[in-house]
Amino acid sequence: MLTILLEAVFNGISIGAVLLIAALGLAIIFGLMGVINMAHGELMMFGAYATFVVQNGCKQLGGLWFEIYIFLALIIAFIFTAAVGLILERGVIRYLYGRPLETLLATWGVSLIFQQFVRSVNWVLVIGIVLFSLLFFGSLWILNSRTNLERIRNWVTAVILLLSFLMTVSICNLLSQTYQQAVTQPWFGAQNVDVTAPSWLQDGISLGGVQLPFARLFIIGLTIICVAGIYLFLQHSNWGLRIRAVTQNRSMSACLGIPTQKVDAITFALGSGLAGVAGCAISLLGSVGPNTGQNYIIDTFMVVVVGGVGNLLGTIVSALAIGTANFLIGSGTLTSLFTHVKPLADFFTFFATASMAKVMVFVLIIVFLQWKPAGIFPQKGRTVDV
Repeated sequence: MLTILLEAVFNGISIGAVLLIAALGLAIIFGLMGVINMAHGELMMFGAYATFVVQNGCKQLGGLWFEIYIFLALIIAFIFTAAVGLILERGVIRYLYGRPLETLLATWGVSLIFQQFVRSVNWVLVIGIVLFSLLFFGSLWILNSRTNLERIRNWVTAVILLLSFLMTVSICNLLSQTYQQAVTQPWFGAQNVDVTAPSWLQDGISLGGVQLPFARLFIIGLTIICVAGIYLFLQHSNWGLRIRAVTQNRSMSACLGIPTQKVDAITFALGSGLAGVAGCAISLLGSVGPNTGQNYIIDTFMVVVVGGVGNLLGTIVSALAIGTANFLIGSGTLTSLFTHVKPLADFFTFFATASMAKVMVFVLIIVFLQWKPAGIFPQKGRTVDV
């Protein structure tokens, strides 16, 4: 019985470790900008799909490449999702600061777009996006260099938008008719895909009768590295100092010459990159699909709220607690522990599924927040009033 409990706790900690990586980025973004990013789960999904693509590429090369692909995937997932996050911040979110409801709705819409993009993406769609971006933004760059068009700039922009769209649609239709299946076949589709771990992550060790898979140990180690890296970055780097300054007092930081817009962009890119790393870790735990991010986004927000917004230690504690509680309840471990106490056994049996376990944990979180509404480690001092 003790062995079952210890294995369940270990598995719960590994899930909590994934939540922690994702929540680190969300906590930084929410703590600095007050932005509720509903597309954070889809950034995790992008990280998982990036891992899948890197795995397939390294599998073709074979040998040592496949054994070390996970490290390459972590780097690519971080860079790719950071770039997507930067585009999202520059293109959408920066126009909505100070309007939390609009930001929530906008990022929720972006999350739906990202999900459908993964289901439908093919060569025609990629070529269309690249071509439209080159035509439209290239034309805008040329337009901005001409100062004698100020009076009709809005009209010219509208015409450029329409012409760029029509040219893109025409070229994409021509490609579809000419090459047909070769360019219209979806890359991923709606079905889930599987990521195969390297051979050295497929085994495990037995410690006191408790089986510890190497993949979950790797995730826990990756989480420790991410937490240490974020702490060192925030505490011992110039940009970390700027981020902490803007978090405490944005207007005063701007008066002191800190480029707050650039800080926002870097912070959002960093948080998005961490979501990509979390997605890479998720791919080692199970199959990956367009809805993968939705399975984690609510728990990730709960981690940030329960831990205390912007508090690193609180995020760590709440992530491990929520991940462990979800697994202990959902796996039926608590049911087996209370076999001899029938009322408790029946109670935990009712919640012994993944979905019902989330319901019970959510109820426990609501009760906890009634007691400590600001989280485990609430903000203190002047940051509360900002």
